[in-house]
Amino acid sequence: MSASTPSRIGVVGYGAGGHRFHVPYIQAVDGWELAGVVTRSPERRAILAAEAPGVPAFDSLDALIDSGVDAVVITTPPDTRRELVLRALKRGVHVVADKPFAPTAEGARELQAAAERSGRILTAYQNRRWDTDLVTLKKVIDDGRLGEIWRVSSRMDQDDSGTLETGPAHGLLRDLGSHLVDQMAHLFGPVERVSAHLDITSVDGVEVDCGFDLALHHASGAFSRVASSKINHLEGRELIAYGDLGSYESRMDDVQTAQIDAGLRPASATDAPDWGLEAEERWGVLHTAAGSTPVPSARGDYSEFYRTLLAAVRGESAPPVLLEQAVHTVEILDAARESARTGHTVSI
Repeated sequence: MSASTPSRIGVVGYGAGGHRFHVPYIQAVDGWELAGVVTRSPERRAILAAEAPGVPAFDSLDALIDSGVDAVVITTPPDTRRELVLRALKRGVHVVADKPFAPTAEGARELQAAAERSGRILTAYQNRRWDTDLVTLKKVIDDGRLGEIWRVSSRMDQDDSGTLETGPAHGLLRDLGSHLVDQMAHLFGPVERVSAHLDITSVDGVEVDCGFDLALHHASGAFSRVASSKINHLEGRELIAYGDLGSYESRMDDVQTAQIDAGLRPASATDAPDWGLEAEERWGVLHTAAGSTPVPSARGDYSEFYRTLLAAVRGESAPPVLLEQAVHTVEILDAARESARTGHTVSI
């Protein structure tokens, strides 16, 4: 396939994830053609028609693939995702699986084996690697401004009890925890040991984790801690990094999601030059022997995931999230659940 020929991609599912976290960023990348969206809901089809005029809606994954696509994004609820990923790989298309990539490490390895048999790309949508605050922190670290990194603390609390889902594939750890754990593994590499605490509540008679605090020991020697809550009426994001030259603290907002909700789109970056940039009053601060210095926001852009995926589909680069990284994230989450259950540190 030549670089001048658009590659066709379809989205399966058009809930909040499909229309807030996938379609706008696919549309922002030159070279992708949004071939269609699978949704049977009349209300969601109306939203699709307004947000992506001319993009057809399909009743099923097979109908979408039959229309001719190179790749599909599976963004349906976790309970249905496994079967759809396996079906898409069997049909011979590349696949993006939303998070959680799988409910267990065993399930993740099953998908990995299916992808290897198919010869197609399978990757996980860990878009928060391109969060504004994380991209800024990574630049501070890569520039050597903290020296040797000792530890990082990452907290993301959400006052959003209505979206806490129950069931064997649900819970906050598998949901938001997938992102926060992946962010730390992305920065510091594989995790060797996990210690964890889970907050448990009951929703409609079903126990589910609604908060977590994980201590991650990385093979690189770095230490990270990730924490979150969802039903404690607290909203906030905090990143603090410690190194032998000083520290960096950030309390940036969820910038891109706020911009999407305000009606902006990354595809219109020429009209919105501040896309993915945090307001100056919310910049992070670097603390060293020379004093405290605000650090200008780097640009976060989830479109980078789909830009890299396009290059991978065309054989020009590796996928945006390697399959072994997606599996390792689920291994960490499994270890965290075991640690919380037993009260012991769990090795991976």
